[in-house]
Amino acid sequence: MTGMVRDERMARMALASVSEPGDKALADLVAAEGAEAVWHSLWGPRRASRWGRRLESGRLREIVLAMQQRHLRFIMPGDAEWPEQLDDLTHVKQDKVHARPLGLWAAGPGHLAEWANGSVAIVGTRMSTRYGEALAADLAAELATRRVTVVSGGAYGIDICAHRGALAVRGRTIAVLASGLDEPYPRGNARVFEAIRANGILLSEMPPGERPSRPRFLGRNRVIAGLAVGSLMVEARIRSGAQSTLGWAEKLSRIRMAVPGPITSAQSEGPHFQLRTGANLVTNVAEVMELVAPMGQETLQFPQGPRRVVDDLGDALTEVFEAVPGSEGLSADKIAASCGRDLMSTLGALGELEELGLVEEGHGALWKLRSGSVG
Repeated sequence: MTGMVRDERMARMALASVSEPGDKALADLVAAEGAEAVWHSLWGPRRASRWGRRLESGRLREIVLAMQQRHLRFIMPGDAEWPEQLDDLTHVKQDKVHARPLGLWAAGPGHLAEWANGSVAIVGTRMSTRYGEALAADLAAELATRRVTVVSGGAYGIDICAHRGALAVRGRTIAVLASGLDEPYPRGNARVFEAIRANGILLSEMPPGERPSRPRFLGRNRVIAGLAVGSLMVEARIRSGAQSTLGWAEKLSRIRMAVPGPITSAQSEGPHFQLRTGANLVTNVAEVMELVAPMGQETLQFPQGPRRVVDDLGDALTEVFEAVPGSEGLSADKIAASCGRDLMSTLGALGELEELGLVEEGHGALWKLRSGSVG
């Protein structure tokens, strides 16, 4: 198999077949010596290393054949399709994972670097509620209509609903998997994966033929967070892969977002924890866009209630209006004394307020608020 490796690309593919995601020691060797030199050293001076001991299980020929059969491509640092933001993974560590991928296997028509630019990750629990599923799908669909790429992990629950939402509006979506792309996991989502393969991007750090494991899921989470400008948690328990993803987002200085849920739901524990620890509360796509769009492009106005007639009153009319009682009437001179104005200007103001339908003069020249004038 060593004879097959004659360039950097093939060497990175071969090294990925004998290592696990986020192996910093291997990444440091590749950075210092180059992937091709490191690979050949495993057959000699480094044969006793943990990577050298796995050489017999290496499947480079099988990997290349699967890539040809399934129309997969391998994207590595330096390629035009490589998202440069993933290079940030070199500098952070979490869950015993610490390194950018050696490369990524991809399937689908999308251009990874272009699609990942400005993307948003939507993540959450596999044990989702109807509330969470509907919310994930709706948020993804509206983001996709705004040409924002939706990134998620392809899992049951929130993840797959996010992918479905983007696909439903023919939008962009990237599924980052913890398995090889020849048999995407979980198999129950096979139809959605085929739709993404046809219209979006399937992505994995794992070579074809590899099965998922807990460390590989944790490694997958860092790729999701690294690709996206921000990560949004919809529903999750305190211990969940979605918490790992937002943890990576925080370490990578990406935007953390969470949707609040019912306090009686266990699936709200994760988002509420994120909110207590500094994540941004979002309830709709406009709020998401304000956070992830370039500065000044999606600014929201401060929310206000419906305008009332009294909002447009000047200072003088407001002072007199506030002195008029709601039930028992008052004479004009007492209203003037209450608001500290002279009688003539108070009578003038009362006349204007009466024309606006806000006050009325009753028996005995007593003034009171007109019914329904304030709400």
